[in-house]
Amino acid sequence: MTAPETDPRRVTALVVGIEEYAAGESWRLPGPADDAVRFHGWLRERGVPEANILLHLAPTEGHRPALPYRPADQAALHRALTDELPSLEGDFLWVWWGGHGVLDQDERIRLYYADATGHARRNLDLESARRLLASDAVTGFARQSWVVDACQTFDERHGFPRSLDTERLGAGARTTVHEQALLLAASRGERAANDPVLRGGLFSRLVQDELDRFAGDDAAPDPERLFAGVLARVEQEIWASDRPDQLPTLIIRRPGHERTLGPPIVRRKGPGALTALARVAEALLAYPFAHSPDERQTLVLMLDPRLTARMRRNPAPRPDLVAIVSAHARRGDALWTLYEAVTSLDDDPDRATELAAAIDELAD
Repeated sequence: MTAPETDPRRVTALVVGIEEYAAGESWRLPGPADDAVRFHGWLRERGVPEANILLHLAPTEGHRPALPYRPADQAALHRALTDELPSLEGDFLWVWWGGHGVLDQDERIRLYYADATGHARRNLDLESARRLLASDAVTGFARQSWVVDACQTFDERHGFPRSLDTERLGAGARTTVHEQALLLAASRGERAANDPVLRGGLFSRLVQDELDRFAGDDAAPDPERLFAGVLARVEQEIWASDRPDQLPTLIIRRPGHERTLGPPIVRRKGPGALTALARVAEALLAYPFAHSPDERQTLVLMLDPRLTARMRRNPAPRPDLVAIVSAHARRGDALWTLYEAVTSLDDDPDRATELAAAIDELAD
């Protein structure tokens, strides 16, 4: 999705940052409103008119910005998505959303509105919003970039007594003109790290730092170039820290075409080289199922119980996988049993090639 520099007067943005929820203090999430305000400032610095920015916030007490903003409840955001954006004209649309999210049992990302409670979990179905803004209900905005800094943890893990209510936004007819790039902070089953001290999402900070670094004066930079810059820092900011594992994802959608990009398998060289054991763990992390505790448990049940019985399990993917590999590392045949189990769950040939090479190195 490359294009010449876009006239900032033809750029529109829906910018959402939700820190406070009607559910109360246990849902408080310091940072997303600050991230949204920072992004608003980035847009204004590049010439996007104030009237083109729909800023919806639910900030925490004591951190309310001086600039005007709209509420971030269901009614206000529903109106912005279904009434305001379709009535506007432009060439490029930003949708920036920071706040709580979950992955429902139909594998759809749900983003909570500020008026969500434990009993009335009001939420936006992200896929339905995307389809609305890719339909002929929207006459402009042929290029769109969505940045979503929210978790994709499994909804049923949160202990609510019932599943999420569904509100899917109506869309118009399909078109052949809209191109959408969705930059997601996390992958299936994962948390999106937030720093309550620095007041911001880790992914939001990486995206905004890269926007400052690569975009120049263009208010509508190429999303693949932007995402490549973010990924270049993922290892340093996420994998090499004590934060939970988090794999940002870019989904490019054009009419009749979809492509997903994620972090590559990391191969370090020199003084910081991965140990052989860590390389196997990295290869396992490339498998989507490895980021689900339930699916990792399925893998463990396929392995020799004499090796797995005393493993110290961990809910985070990386330490859990390191424990699994460590339990099998003393026996080459056990490592290949692990290989067979993994590839029976996911037969992707590229992942299998790297896993086999990593196991060869560890078994030597």
